Amino acid sequence: MKVVIADDEPLARERLRALLAELAGVEVVGEAANGNDALQVCAQTQPDLVLLDIAMPGIDGLEVARHLARFEPRPAVVFCTAYDAHALSAFEAAAIDYLMKPVRAERLAAALERARTFIVGRANTAPAASTQPRRALCARLRGSLRLVPVEDILYLQAEEKYVVVHHLRGEDLIEESLRSLEDEFSGRFIRIHRNCLIARDRLQEVRRTPAGQVHAVLRDVPQPLEISRRCVAGLKTEMERL
Repeated sequence: MKVVIADDEPLARERLRALLAELAGVEVVGEAANGNDALQVCAQTQPDLVLLDIAMPGIDGLEVARHLARFEPRPAVVFCTAYDAHALSAFEAAAIDYLMKPVRAERLAAALERARTFIVGRANTAPAASTQPRRALCARLRGSLRLVPVEDILYLQAEEKYVVVHHLRGEDLIEESLRSLEDEFSGRFIRIHRNCLIARDRLQEVRRTPAGQVHAVLRDVPQPLEISRRCVAGLKTEMERL
């Protein structure tokens, strides 16, 4: 079993390394001291299990877990934390176990057994839906990852099997469906076409061209975006709310 340890406390990582060294069939393939590095290490090593702290610099462990749930292959996640207040949020983020610090050897061994069971069945396990939307989308770039804050996204456009994320600093590709993004971020994005979602707070105008086409004008987007006929009524209602 390949394991990644993510914790901002060096002593906590050292303790987990020592405990794992006593268990057969376990290899620590990477470590991270913050949430961003945890995602990078997991993308590079494709671990079976991630031992994940919750309170870390940058994005926290809960946000990391929401991204890991979309990885292929999807790793098992076990939270290791000093606080019990996040237990419900941890399981909503699809964690398979929740260990309190200082982690005891017998509890860690039990968590690894849960992870082995998960790994055997993960091919038939769909990603768990979280009640909490992510704060960023995760784009892969030549073996590394880039996090795009959701608040910086202007619009999302489907192209073949990818979605192009147009944001304040440019654009990136992600391997997620437009439908799943619409479901997760229904409060932030609205559909204007079968292949396009726009940020509600960027919508400035619904404009009809002399040829009869209807376009959405977005703040910070130089080119108007086409609105399909079936989406026009929803956009006009949205404009009335602004």
